[in-house]
Order: sequence, then structure tokens, then C-alpha cells
Amino acid sequence: MWISTRGQYGLRALVELAQTNTLMPIHKIAERQDISLHYLEQILATMRRAGFVQSERGATGGYRLARDAKKITALEVIVALEGSLAPVACVEDSSQCSHVNACGTESLWRRVDATITGILGSYTVADLLEEARFQNALKMMKSQAPLE
Repeated sequence: MWISTRGQYGLRALVELAQTNTLMPIHKIAERQDISLHYLEQILATMRRAGFVQSERGATGGYRLARDAKKITALEVIVALEGSLAPVACVEDSSQCSHVNACGTESLWRRVDATITGILGSYTVADLLEEARFQNALKMMKSQAPLE
């Protein structure tokens, strides 16, 4: 399992949107998160169809969260952008393997899958926003620390 930039950037864009309740222009999100505007357009289109963001056109348009940040999990965002996170095909679809229930590695792959989905499912966009705020506060404290 590999989370591509699509999934990473999608979560970062949602965290950026979670910081405000107003519409945010896509170019501002792209600039703040250092994401290609064209690539971000594709990601946000997918997330709009998945119901994570709303968009409004026009000079004062932009994007905003479609749901409360506390109700959007990292898992559902990653699955919407990446597809299945199953480490091997048989975890998601047992018909993909003739060794189901007779394989020495099946329980390992199921545990890997459960761990990944459990961790991603336990984080919301609101949690990630709090983490970003904490990291920014640490960065500011370090930059203001006196030199010895």
C-alpha cells in the first residue's frame, strides 16, 4: 500500500479549508500548500463528487468543506482519492485467491489492513487541523527562541 501525492494533497487541502468557514479560492489553497493548481483542481473535483467539499463559481467563488471537519475521516478521504487500501487483493475480495482460509500469510495481511484502516479511520480533518496548529506553534516558538 502506498499513499500517493493525490491522497496526501487531498488531506492537506481539506485541512487548509477547515481553517475557515468561508469560501477559499483554489489558487490560495494551491499557494499555501505548494500544490500545482491543475493537480489540485483534479483532486478537488473528486472530493466534490465524494461530498467532502462544495464549490461556487465566479469572482468571489472558491471551495469550502461540505461537512463538519469532525465528521470527515482520513480513511474516507484516502479511499475516495486512492481506492482500496488493502495490502493484497484477497483481503478485499476473497475470490481473488485460491488459498483463502488455507494461507499462512492471510491473517498477517488482514491485520495489516485492519491496522491501517483503524488508524486512518480514527483521525478526522479536525484532528489534522489541530496537529497542524500545534506544529505551527512549535515552529514559531523555535524561531523566537534566543540564540545561545
